[in-house]
Amino acid sequence: MKIALTGSLGNIGKPLTEILVKKKHDVTVISNNAERQKEIENLGAKAAIGSIEDVDFLTKTFRNADVVFCMEAVATAEMFNPDFDIVAAYIHIAEKFVQAINKAGVKKVVHLSSIGAHAQKGFGLMKMHHEAEKVMQTLPEDVGVKIMRPVGFFSNLYRSMQSIKMQGAIISNYGGDKKEPWVSPKDIAATIAKEMELPFNGKSIRYIASEELSPNEVAKILGDAIGKPELKWLCIPDEQLLQGMLSIGMNKAVAEGFIEMQAKQRTGEIFEDYNKHTPEFGEVKLSDFAKEFAAAYNQ
Repeated sequence: MKIALTGSLGNIGKPLTEILVKKKHDVTVISNNAERQKEIENLGAKAAIGSIEDVDFLTKTFRNADVVFCMEAVATAEMFNPDFDIVAAYIHIAEKFVQAINKAGVKKVVHLSSIGAHAQKGFGLMKMHHEAEKVMQTLPEDVGVKIMRPVGFFSNLYRSMQSIKMQGAIISNYGGDKKEPWVSPKDIAATIAKEMELPFNGKSIRYIASEELSPNEVAKILGDAIGKPELKWLCIPDEQLLQGMLSIGMNKAVAEGFIEMQAKQRTGEIFEDYNKHTPEFGEVKLSDFAKEFAAAYNQ
């Protein structure tokens, strides 16, 4: 099949590209960074350099594709822009995808969303995924859309690298022994690749997870991997974590959305729809990721 991928060679894009090329598909990877072109081509894929906000560019790249993979993404620097509206940004990008899909005549779409996207409000930052899903649902009935909702990424733990080194703890506004789902980006890529080869029937939603672990279990596995068996997962009040984010210049709405999202992890409410549609777990476990984390930690 001819497959067009947004997301460049990120945590999901790179393993997804590798899997699809290995399966002998004709893969085109979209990136806004010309320096990625050689790396993309070295993986055996074609590079399309341009912006996902450019409908003409997207239309040209999507044309004749059997399947298109769409994921909204914004620059990390925008998280520190006080005027940035992340929900509006996700809606804007999703609308560009829909316009290009319609113009290019694409009939099969896989869209990356997230756990928490099932509700219009109440889950903080996940509103951006909910609104993007709504836009993708406006595609015509003859366009098959598979919405992928992964849970919390193992790779998000890299955000705690500094607090582990400086304070000897993973710090958040939730914690304890209650298990929650985690996922490896490699399992997300493997699931997406599999779904691309299965029939498309209307609009569907699939959750993706690798295993379920409590915050305390996560700390134990990471701590053992980095040679710090005493590592703890420390739960602090919402307001304290929020002030810490604001003190480093994070966009206020983004910071508040992050706090609200994690507060709903603390209560378990964000997992309610996931628990009704629990998926088969992937192959990669936190113990596997912990080796990569340890290598980065000890550099």
